Amino acid sequence: MIEIRALTEVREFERCVELQRIIWGFSDVELLPVRLFIVVSKIGGQVFGAFDGPAMVAFCVSTPGVKAGGEVFLHSNMLGVLAEHRDTGVGRRLKLAQRDDALARGIGLIEWTFDPLEVKNAFFNMERLGAVVRRYVLNQYGISGSHLHAGLPTDRCIAEWYVGSDRVRTTLERVPVERPAVEARIVVPAAVADWKKSDPRRAREAQAEVSRQFLEHFRSGLAVTGFEKTDEAGTYLLGRWESK
Repeated sequence: MIEIRALTEVREFERCVELQRIIWGFSDVELLPVRLFIVVSKIGGQVFGAFDGPAMVAFCVSTPGVKAGGEVFLHSNMLGVLAEHRDTGVGRRLKLAQRDDALARGIGLIEWTFDPLEVKNAFFNMERLGAVVRRYVLNQYGISGSHLHAGLPTDRCIAEWYVGSDRVRTTLERVPVERPAVEARIVVPAAVADWKKSDPRRAREAQAEVSRQFLEHFRSGLAVTGFEKTDEAGTYLLGRWESK
């Protein structure tokens, strides 16, 4: 059985650093250091680990933030799962631990960034968690040394997870709900994952086109409220979204 619990010990934070190297292949300069995990755990952030027996196999970390109007929220900086434990529900359980903790403290919003080219991740964020996306950032983190990023600019969607909303609750409970009318679609070919390795130039062209469409649609007031996935492609569904 996988156990999810809050992390408090330096040795646990050291394992989080080790997992970053294994999962993403980050260089030392790109790693979130032990010192950051210590501070986050003491100032109202979140650090959770997933344990298979004594071994930590996944972790997540969130830092507290404040919106311009004074709203307190959490920014989920990183969630990583060892390859052999992916597709087992560990990532979902970590997100639910974040949600439970936020709700217990009266925090209504958790945000995080994700790569729009990662179709499986997008589907999980939209269709399994109930997040929405209204913002897009070009090259958010600069060019990364991670093999997972394949030397591409780190263009990112910003997920907004309103953890106490009806949308999130019904999504988590798998209750069918009426969705906003779809006004636009952004299609990401599933082959992009292979292009990153075999044809980086083609992957970059696909990324640039996806980024162009996101920025155009967000400027017109649309939001991503759904996602469809087939073997050939992932499709972002955009419409009008006004309430939490």
